[in-house]
Amino acid sequence: MVLFFTSTAIDPPAVLYMGKDKYENEDLIKYAWPQDVWFHVDKLSSAHVYFRMPEGMTWDTIPEALLTDCAQLVKANSIEGMIFVFVCGNKKDNLTIIYTPADNLKKTGDMAVGQVSFHNDKKVKRVHVPKRENPIVNRLNKTKVEREVDHEQERVDRLKKESAQRRAEAAAKKKADADLAKQREAEKAARSYDTLFSGVDEGEEAPRKSVREMEEDFM
Repeated sequence: MVLFFTSTAIDPPAVLYMGKDKYENEDLIKYAWPQDVWFHVDKLSSAHVYFRMPEGMTWDTIPEALLTDCAQLVKANSIEGMIFVFVCGNKKDNLTIIYTPADNLKKTGDMAVGQVSFHNDKKVKRVHVPKRENPIVNRLNKTKVEREVDHEQERVDRLKKESAQRRAEAAAKKKADADLAKQREAEKAARSYDTLFSGVDEGEEAPRKSVREMEEDFM
């Protein structure tokens, strides 16, 4: 089961989601979208929270208010059924939350369930959480929806949609290029037409008249 939350920290609202347990987290790591950003408590066991970025947003320009929502959601759900983690994660103040693009997550066969590392440590940012903010946590919890997700089918649907979008963009570019080439040909033909009736070849200067010829023209 996957837990979904809605953050109204930005407009339109953002979708946040996380696995119900560490086993579901394994599927989320495997099937995360390129648009997803992953959040976790630094150096502690915690919930894996994902934010799905809307078009035009980048992971390093996430608004501060939304970062706060994500960080508070991670902290509030850092339990995993263990009293120690509950105390250290949910109740402990001055935590550091780390976040990175989901495609920067690295998973190898020798890692424990739910454990990850990073392909590039330089693509990991941190946000400080002084304490739990109950108004934020309560607002997010009111939007919580739990549902089964067919991750493989969701991946297939996403890839089909992205493929169709790429084809549409390629077709639009091809048409634009053809229109531009047609316009240039028309402009070239117009220049040739003007040159034909001006009696001077394109790029060729008109012959200069002698002083005597100019005097005769004046007379």
